[in-house]
Formats: sequence, structure tokens, C-alpha cells
Amino acid sequence: MVWVGVCARAARQCNFRPRLEMKILWIKAGGLVPLDVGGRIRSYQIIRELSDHHDVTLFTFYPAQPDDGHIKLREVLSKVVCVPLQLPAPRSLGELTNYVAGAFSSQPYTMAKYYRPEVFRSFKRLLDSETYDLWLCDFIYPAGIIPWDLPFPKVLFAHNVEAQVWQRYYQVTRSPVWRLLAWREFRAMTRAERFYVRKADQLLTVSEPDRKFFSQYLDPSKITVIPTGVDLDYFQPSPGSEKPDSLVFTGSMDWLPNDDGICYFLNELLPRIRRHIPEVKLSVVGRNPSANVKALAVQTGAEVTGRVQDIRPYVRESAVYIVPLRVGGGTRLKIFEAMAMGKAVVSTSIGAEGLPVTSGQNIIIQDNPEQFALSVVKLLRDPAAQARLGHAARQMVAERYSWKAVASEFDAALKKAAAKSR
Repeated sequence: MVWVGVCARAARQCNFRPRLEMKILWIKAGGLVPLDVGGRIRSYQIIRELSDHHDVTLFTFYPAQPDDGHIKLREVLSKVVCVPLQLPAPRSLGELTNYVAGAFSSQPYTMAKYYRPEVFRSFKRLLDSETYDLWLCDFIYPAGIIPWDLPFPKVLFAHNVEAQVWQRYYQVTRSPVWRLLAWREFRAMTRAERFYVRKADQLLTVSEPDRKFFSQYLDPSKITVIPTGVDLDYFQPSPGSEKPDSLVFTGSMDWLPNDDGICYFLNELLPRIRRHIPEVKLSVVGRNPSANVKALAVQTGAEVTGRVQDIRPYVRESAVYIVPLRVGGGTRLKIFEAMAMGKAVVSTSIGAEGLPVTSGQNIIIQDNPEQFALSVVKLLRDPAAQARLGHAARQMVAERYSWKAVASEFDAALKKAAAKSR
């Protein structure tokens, strides 16, 4: 199977096209690279595997990048159509201004910000020039540019219940401004998800809780759960490389659940841990940390790296991997990556939501702040327990959750959707 994939990619690079099964249009807002966000990683790995058997066109629109890597995707995919956009930076005054200007729109800001005239023009040109066996809407965000009433099978790939993410943030944030914005986004996103989920011929979710949630909008027979995967060759254990009393958190820090989670940890959990282990160290690894995170890091002595090329050295050197999330949806790839590296993971229930993990066996799950802190302390004091938990974690993900296995289930779901629409 690996050799077939290698041959297929080599054939594409030589402009020779083997006979492929379906012609798929994959539509994505926010871009597919760089691979520094869980959703992009999941989508990229699945697309890469699908491209061995299908003719895949990527249509994507995203904030303009100084070093745009999308052109390299043409080595893997049949066609890549990119629409870079001039959008304000996240959390900037420009973004706040745009948000206020669109406050009376019925659409969520996180969707509407992408709906520029150049996106619609480029998409229409593509549809006028090509026909496809199946369209895939990756996340809810591109749904507003898609003509859902056209007679082609359409699949919506929901990595999260996005409305739930905003609802949870509304419930935990202390900022009056963010509380108001989160409430507005939650209400608008609830309407959008209900509307577009009902338009889809097939819905793909990444967890059983998400499937149950969306069943209130769509016939459950049209919903398929696609498990989260991990690159088992890239994320490998390295026993003996961890530093004593060291913790790590990884993730895109411009994603609100990560920002909220690490602020919660620095404010509430780290002081509890330091009552027992004063010398404990924390590394926060991920792009675009907020000013609030940076200020808290200075106060607590935590290391905040910003964007890094490779998270593995930081994870490798950590004794315990923490996931203190209070907000979120879908599933967290970061947990599978840490587990694949044989790390002991301590998470909240929301952090590990939707993953096939068992607390006490291959992960520790604690929601109570004091119990979360004590669980971290116990693991830091017991390297043998760290190793046992990490070994069980690696074994669990290795048995079923390679990207090839996940993509195979995804492929079957797409074929099912295409067959039903014939």
C-alpha cells in the first residue's frame, strides 16, 4: 500500500495520471498550510492519503502569507486554487473594527470575514470550468460560498461543534467585551450550523459527542464519525530525554480555547503545583501568544516560545504534557501527538473530549483544579508512573490511529455519500 502511494505521487509529478476513482472538490477557508493548527494537520493528512486514489482539487481562501506554501501542494494534489486575502491580524484593532461593522449581520463574523467578492468570483470560475463527483466543505467556515442546491453530492466535514466552542468561552471568560462578542458569535454560529448541516448530504464528525449533538439537526444515518489520527513515524517516543519537573503545553495560541486554557493554568493550577514542587518549569509552545499570556509568563517564570518549526524537542524534554482546556469542541490532535511520543498526559474532560482514552490507563483526566494539580505533582514525583502511562498511551494510538487507517474510513464515507446521491 505504501508503494502504491509512492508510485501515485511520482506519477503525478511526471504529469502521468493513473486512473483515479473520484473527482473531489475540497473547499477550505483559512488555508491548508502551514501545518501549525490541528484542523489543518487533520485535513492535510487525509487529503494526502485520498490523493493516492482520487483526483483532488483544493479551493482555499485565507489571510495572505509572506511565504505562501500552498504552491507546494501541487506536488500532491491534482489542482490547487488559492485566493489570498488582505485580512486584519487576529485580535487587532482592524479585526475589532470589522467585527463591529458586521455585528448586525446574521452570519458569524468568523465565517463572514472570508466572504469577499474575489472569493466568489474565483469559485464561480472554477465551477464553470470543471465538474466534480463530490464536493467537500472543510469546517463550517466556507459553507457560505457554496451553492448547496446544485445537484452534486456535498459533504460537510465538521471538526468541531463551533457554536459549542463559543458557548463555552462565553461561560468562562471574565472580560465583559469578550463575553458580549462570544455570546453574539455563539448565537450566530448556532443558526449557521443548523442551516448548513441540514443542507449536507453527509456529515462527518470527529467524535461521538459531536455526532450526538448534530443528530438534532440531521438524520443520524447521514452522520459518520471519523476518528482522529497521528503520524506515528514523525511522533516517536524517546525514553530518558525528559527533564525533571518539566511541563509542556503545545497549540496555536491565537485559538481562543488554547489562550483561555493556558491563562487558567498559569493563574489557577501552576501556583497549586508549586506549593509541592517550587522548581517546576512550564513551556508554552505555539504561534501568536496573546499579550495576556506573555504577561502571565513573566509573572510566573514560564517559557513562551511563540511559533516554532518543530514542537517535538519541547515535548521530548517534558516530563508531563498538560491540556488544561475549559473551552473547545471536536478532538485534540495535540493529545494523540503527545501520546504517540510516549508522554504522560494530564487533561481536563473538555481537553480529552471525544478521544477513545481511559483515565488512569493511558491518560489522567481531572476537572477539579486541586485534583488536576495533585495529579501533575504525583506524576512528576514518580518517573516510573510517567513511563507506564506513556507506554500505554503510545500502544493505544499505534494500534488503530495512523493517518492511513483514518483516511481509509474517510474514503469509505465519501464513497457512501457519492453512491447515495446517484
